Amino acid sequence: MKTVTDRFLEYVKHHTTSDESVKSCPSTQRQLDFAHFLAEECNQIGLSDISVDENGYVTAYLPATTQKEIPVIGFIAHMDTSPDASGEHVSPQITKNYNGEDITLRGTTISPSEFPSLLNYKGEDIITSDGITLLGADDKAGIAEILTAMEYMINHTEIEHGKIAIRFTPDEEIGRGAELFNVPSFGADFAYTVDGGAVGELEYENFNAARANITIQGKSVHPGTAKNAMINAGLIASEIISSFPAEQTPSHTENYEGFFHLCYCNSNVGSAMLSYIIRDFDKTEFENKKHFIENLIAEKNEKYHDRIYLTIYDEYQNMACQIQDKPHIIELAKNSMIECNVTPIIQPIRGGTDGARLSFMGLPCPNLFTGGHNFHGPYEYIPISSMEKSVRVIVAICKNAVVLL
Repeated sequence: MKTVTDRFLEYVKHHTTSDESVKSCPSTQRQLDFAHFLAEECNQIGLSDISVDENGYVTAYLPATTQKEIPVIGFIAHMDTSPDASGEHVSPQITKNYNGEDITLRGTTISPSEFPSLLNYKGEDIITSDGITLLGADDKAGIAEILTAMEYMINHTEIEHGKIAIRFTPDEEIGRGAELFNVPSFGADFAYTVDGGAVGELEYENFNAARANITIQGKSVHPGTAKNAMINAGLIASEIISSFPAEQTPSHTENYEGFFHLCYCNSNVGSAMLSYIIRDFDKTEFENKKHFIENLIAEKNEKYHDRIYLTIYDEYQNMACQIQDKPHIIELAKNSMIECNVTPIIQPIRGGTDGARLSFMGLPCPNLFTGGHNFHGPYEYIPISSMEKSVRVIVAICKNAVVLL
């Protein structure tokens, strides 16, 4: 039987970055390749009814070992990694018996002075990338933890549990992971995404989310004869960027505070492209943020004679309203964590998961921890013990459902 560490170290070497510019699903062939690899993993550990559909969704089932009528529970994780940092040629490193000092990698240094959470793991084994790429714990840790938990239950037939459904999704990192998720065919009464951060995180509130894409058409002429003729799209882009409230950015916000985040900027004299994500827990403030961008672009279009084009689209909503009237789903996870000596940390997700959209599609879907930290960049790390705790919690949820539901 593979350990969760064995699986994780193998999975992160698969390049699965998604690509927002591609509209097909999955957005990259490499995700589909990984999907077929995972299907074979499911087959090898003994799961049933394994499939990979034309959009790259991997589905498999663990049959029930109880005669009791209990809900079908799902576990979901995503295959893609964020385009924010390179996910190609990931070279995982293990720092054994972490000593509380800086972790010096080939490409960077992960320091507890900058990331104090590291000090919670003194004496433990910590996995990082080599500092050149992201690590990919978001969400290959979730995949590894789910499959390790499934194999554990297959090998321990004395554990009584109901039917378990698992699904691995593409393109979550570009906001499209749930778009083609067939909820009826999945067959779960409720599910958990395994896509959270530090040990104990249990989340059922998330941002309302939208994306704003801004295209600017400039006018390029020779700079020597440019007076009253050149329109520099790059400078207009800079003017737009500087018009956003500086205090409403990710580096200045926390807890329930929303933000605007400039994800992408590409500009020259002739054209420019900006891409922002808009996030807020409060629905009214969320709508206000979208109106702010619309009004800003209208003002700049008046100044620059309609050379700026804006598209805004919603990505997902706050799932809290879909979960709050189903407390048994949260209580099952909480009690299972406590049984595993994990302290539940119920907090809002400062991000989003497939579960947010799935909850509005009829599949209530809170989010469980993976154990990872600092996702989407070269400072990412995950303690091995945290992944092992996630496996134990998943097993406990399956087992306790027979008693508690």
